[in-house]
Amino acid sequence: MAAAIRIGISGWRYAPWRGRFYPAGLAQRQELAFASRVLPTIEINGSFYSLQRPSSYEAWHDETPASFVFAVKGPRYITHMRRLNDVRVPLANFLASGVLALREKLGPILWQFPPRMAWDPERFEAFFSLLPRSSAAALKLAREHDDNVAGQAWLHAGGRRRIRHAVEVRDDSFVDPAFIAQLRRHGIALVVADTAKRWPLLEDLTADFVYLRLHGDKELYASGYSRQALAPWAERIAAWRKGRQVRDARLASTVAAKRGAREVFCYFDNDIKVHAPYDAAHLARALDLPTRLEEGARDRFALPAEISLRPARKKKA
Repeated sequence: MAAAIRIGISGWRYAPWRGRFYPAGLAQRQELAFASRVLPTIEINGSFYSLQRPSSYEAWHDETPASFVFAVKGPRYITHMRRLNDVRVPLANFLASGVLALREKLGPILWQFPPRMAWDPERFEAFFSLLPRSSAAALKLAREHDDNVAGQAWLHAGGRRRIRHAVEVRDDSFVDPAFIAQLRRHGIALVVADTAKRWPLLEDLTADFVYLRLHGDKELYASGYSRQALAPWAERIAAWRKGRQVRDARLASTVAAKRGAREVFCYFDNDIKVHAPYDAAHLARALDLPTRLEEGARDRFALPAEISLRPARKKKA
């Protein structure tokens, strides 16, 4: 049985999108509600720059449809500033900041590492062992928070559910079979990252889901994807969801991944020129997935002035 595919965008608050992707006159506070009714998933990237508040996570949960899923980007304070050194309390602060308030809409947590941060097997082993794999484990660790979230900590598990993690690396030292084996032992997904050839692109399957980030085909964060450029990604996603690997996969390890259907999360991060939501729609169409963008949006260079949300019909009594 094929697993689910969710194709969305990284973030949603971008000034150039207003009047183009977002209808002219749409209030900024309504942008998430709008975007979440066009796309099935979005990465929260504000959490990368600073701890968010529980009230924000609660609002994001309530503003989005029942089937919607968020990915949450882990703090750069952990990955870039402390570089995984002594991060138990910072991780507790992040988990106590309201992440669990997303409840059933909490998808994978993304940990992005900076360029020139080399793979240190022992340091990464300690970090991977610390990451909670359930809401109960996350709550237990969240209770170790310090005064940075005192008085506003969210300490409710929100039900029993899995928590999954993905890592995005940007240094050639990670192109190592031992790193792939480490990820597989922990069930952590290696992010497949298309970065316009700036950083390593690896397609090793290391978990029971796949996390794909498309940052730009030719120019990082800026260039869009033609239908020709999207075709190989559609082929890969179709194979991954059925538990297969493509023949031309770019791999660090010769050890084949375990077979099994894999849920796929795909996020477009080429937001500078308003390509991301339309590229997401084009990729969805290539996979015969429903999209709520108007047919006019098939031309990336003639963006529609508005998008119909077409609310679901009410069932007759």
